[in-house]
Amino acid sequence: GDILDAYLRTDGVWIFTRNKQFYKTNNERECADKCEAERNFTCRAFLFTRKKLQCLTLAENAKMTVSFPSTDTVLYEKRIYLIQCKRGVGTDYRGTEAQTQRGIPCQKWAEKTPHKPNYTPEKHPNAGLEENYCRNPDADENGPWCYTTDPDMRFDYCAIPECEDQVTHTGEGECLQCNGEDYLGEVSRTESGLECQRWDVQEPHMHGFIPAHYPERDLSMNYCRNPDGELRPWCFTTNPKKRWEYCNIPRCTTPPAVPGLGSQCLSGKGEDYRGRTATTESGIACQHWNTQFPHKHGWIPDRYPCKGLEENYCRNPDGEKRPWCYTTTSSIRWEYCRIPSCDRTEQGIAGMNNVPGQAALTEECYRGKGQSYRGTASVTASGKKCQAWSSMFPHRHIKTPDRFPDADLRDNYCRNPDGDSSPWCFTTDPNTVWEYCNLRRCDDHTQE
Repeated sequence: GDILDAYLRTDGVWIFTRNKQFYKTNNERECADKCEAERNFTCRAFLFTRKKLQCLTLAENAKMTVSFPSTDTVLYEKRIYLIQCKRGVGTDYRGTEAQTQRGIPCQKWAEKTPHKPNYTPEKHPNAGLEENYCRNPDADENGPWCYTTDPDMRFDYCAIPECEDQVTHTGEGECLQCNGEDYLGEVSRTESGLECQRWDVQEPHMHGFIPAHYPERDLSMNYCRNPDGELRPWCFTTNPKKRWEYCNIPRCTTPPAVPGLGSQCLSGKGEDYRGRTATTESGIACQHWNTQFPHKHGWIPDRYPCKGLEENYCRNPDGEKRPWCYTTTSSIRWEYCRIPSCDRTEQGIAGMNNVPGQAALTEECYRGKGQSYRGTASVTASGKKCQAWSSMFPHRHIKTPDRFPDADLRDNYCRNPDGDSSPWCFTTDPNTVWEYCNLRRCDDHTQE
């Protein structure tokens, strides 16, 4: 799986820690690689700043130190160090319990008094023998334990609770088909056991998923849902330090019903198009979805089993204006495809003939820093497709329409909501968080 699956992500948070290392990386995954390879200390988390592409590996997580808001920063914490319960005998328990079931403080694993230990960090470097935390380096069937600070008691077991299964099977809706876009079950806890925040409130986390704006997504109560095309259902949490987290919902054992062969023509945005057109509107052959050359991307067919990502056929997995594909030309990342309309009326045919790669009313330039730019350009300077502002895939962010109501953050159009030097956008390339857009500054004389 993705290396980031082992981390909990929180947007807009910085944590204070003295023990850290700075690195220059291109994306969050490279930063995660640095955390995994860290040898100066045990890396429990890392911070990544999107615009500066700065990576900080950290010895502490938010449970161990103070945190505060920081725009444009993402905190990733290793899940294994956040879970305070044990699975099985608890050999992978990495919580911070440091006293025995009788309340006796634990002896540090690296110390030799009052007891000389058989299990030390040097002998068992992968057992998590840090500080005086309860651990189970020998797979004791009674669970995590520690040497005690009582000279008369060499060791004792710790009272670590069992991780309860958060999923209760109360009906056929309690399992996932596809990516859970249609999941209507009542699971309301995240995979680490946090209670979900109600969708109709803005505390402790403000967000744009207002139930009235997404009537088809059933954002009721605090149930886990997938309104934005994530890998699986999730929710905002009631923990102020954890903005959101995936929910632990099992996959259905029965395959999803196949709706015939899908549409062979363009209806609406073409999200159900399953035809075999495999060239863009300019005649370029499409790149196969299961390859990463010449363009790297996150639309892996195995991750999105119900999006019809077969061969190199044009598809619309992300709610774009119409079906598209990555191209086999390295200089052009993606293009729309020309799909015959299901509506054979004169209006439908005319509409198909008049839809270019970007809308006809595209403003070709911007004034000043471009904060007043309201055109429909949606391609970056290097040719990457822009991510929709209301979407959290492939990059989660806080530049949402509800937070910047005056910035006109519609669709995936280039904008400048934060006073940057020119219009920009988040990209649909998982390896490139954002870029400035392919726009020129308007000539002052022309504007007059």
